[in-house]
Amino acid sequence: MTRRETDLIMICTSDVAGQMRGKAVPRRDWDSRKEKGIGWTPTNVLQTSFGPIAPSPWGALGDLAIRPDPETLIDLQMDDAGIDESFAIGDVYTLEGDRWECCLRGQLKSAIERLEENHGLRVNAAFEHEFHYSGFPEQDGLGYTLRSFRRLGDFPNAVMSVLDAAGLDIDTFMPEYGAGQCEVTIAPKPALRAADEAAILRDLVRATAHGRGQRASFAPIINPEGVGNGVHVHFSLETLDGTPVCHDPDQPHDVARQSGAFVAGILERLPEFLAIAAPSVPSYLRLTPHRWSAAFNNFGNKDRESAVRICPVFGASDPEALSRKFHFEFRAADAAASPYLLLAALINAGLDGLDRELATPTPTETDLAALDPAELRATGCKRLAGSLDESLTALTSSAWAKQAFGETLVDVIDRHKRTEIDLMEGLSEEEVCARYHAAY
Repeated sequence: MTRRETDLIMICTSDVAGQMRGKAVPRRDWDSRKEKGIGWTPTNVLQTSFGPIAPSPWGALGDLAIRPDPETLIDLQMDDAGIDESFAIGDVYTLEGDRWECCLRGQLKSAIERLEENHGLRVNAAFEHEFHYSGFPEQDGLGYTLRSFRRLGDFPNAVMSVLDAAGLDIDTFMPEYGAGQCEVTIAPKPALRAADEAAILRDLVRATAHGRGQRASFAPIINPEGVGNGVHVHFSLETLDGTPVCHDPDQPHDVARQSGAFVAGILERLPEFLAIAAPSVPSYLRLTPHRWSAAFNNFGNKDRESAVRICPVFGASDPEALSRKFHFEFRAADAAASPYLLLAALINAGLDGLDRELATPTPTETDLAALDPAELRATGCKRLAGSLDESLTALTSSAWAKQAFGETLVDVIDRHKRTEIDLMEGLSEEEVCARYHAAY
């Protein structure tokens, strides 16, 4: 079907709720809208995923603009996949043309710029996304099996076809451990593009499911006793000329000093930014020991219950290939988080480690949940917050967070997420999970 000049393109921004919101404009206006953007208002950032708007410091006052980045434009018509999508992601600006302090894509851009200016480094990243697909006949015990893959029908092929058509470098699709759970991965990219592609991927997976009369939910957990959906962020560091700086065979655990300091900053500041990485009420049902997710701010070597782990390297027989493949994985996040704010938090925390020249953490090699308090303190690790309320208190009490993100954004996150907590008050864990299952 030929596009008409009146067909709409949605111009979106990723917000504190982890949702893509915006306005649609006719295709014939795209060129002008790339320059002037669309009107927006500050209080929009306080919209929750459940209807009510959190108490706003702006009320009905103020005006902003979302200016789309043409490189994020998705314009797909794929009848066989049930896809008809036209949207782009933008940055939120003040009317004076400055980045708005609560624009999450702008927050990531600022973090990237600080890392480049202060340390001459860049981050490459890739997101592993887990989700539940409603079109799967649920049956426990079929995780990772060919039978599960077969029962998904043409959905996996359709997802990969759509992502490929959108310009994403497709990698793997897996029928995950949980009944109806899937995982999809794409190749690493520079940090801003990695966040763009994470946001694009989520909505294209949802769109592909929608084209089949089904739903894909990226909720952190859909059943209190079930398997959670994480967002694992694989990342590496390189110099501005593209030289990798993560691997050094002369350093402990082969971790180069700069990357070790970066990881140390992430782990030290994780309790303070956990409300950004795991920003939902049921996120904390997932972040518990022995659920293959992070429960402590520990460093691990090939350990899938560490907050940050050294990933194994396959097929690297020469030092240069090994250096390029050596990287880390952050495991304490889920898709209730905006990918932009999540990557901004990782970079800001890593920057703090670089600025203070922190030593590379020692990987833990034991079950931290089995240690008594004194033994845990001896490892230098902490149990992560057990609730969104607790992690928000750590965020709002953090002088580092207020400096890294600005006091206004920290206040907005607190207002937004405490409203979310209030909306879940009185509900059972099953009911809370059901609300998030529908919202994400």
